Amino acid sequence: MAYEFLSVEWIEAAREIRQEIGDPEHPPVLLTMNLIVTDVPFEPSPLEAHLDTSQGALALAHGHHAAPDMVITVDWVTAKALLIDGNASAAMGAFLAGKIKVEGDMSKLVALQSAKMDDRSERVVVRLREITA
Repeated sequence: MAYEFLSVEWIEAAREIRQEIGDPEHPPVLLTMNLIVTDVPFEPSPLEAHLDTSQGALALAHGHHAAPDMVITVDWVTAKALLIDGNASAAMGAFLAGKIKVEGDMSKLVALQSAKMDDRSERVVVRLREITA
């Protein structure tokens, strides 16, 4: 079954996939990132979510974390291109066009972008692509 990227159903399915496949042995970067996703087709206002690897596992959930390392504001189309399609050139173009705004510890974002995915992470990404409408 396919769900809209970042919908409540998508995040729940992503959580189930992560639990089924398991977390990477070592998270590439320990960080907590709040996300503000604009222009979400199924939401009247920006979507707030957070990504957290500080406990060793990757957790993605709606709502903001109380103490993030950074806050990233990005439009929905660009977020989907980056996270689901793996389109790295979309990131650079969006950043240069001001579609991605970063507040906080940029060094962790750079480290996350340059980290290599392990086998489990690659399997999670494949499955996320399968469930994304």
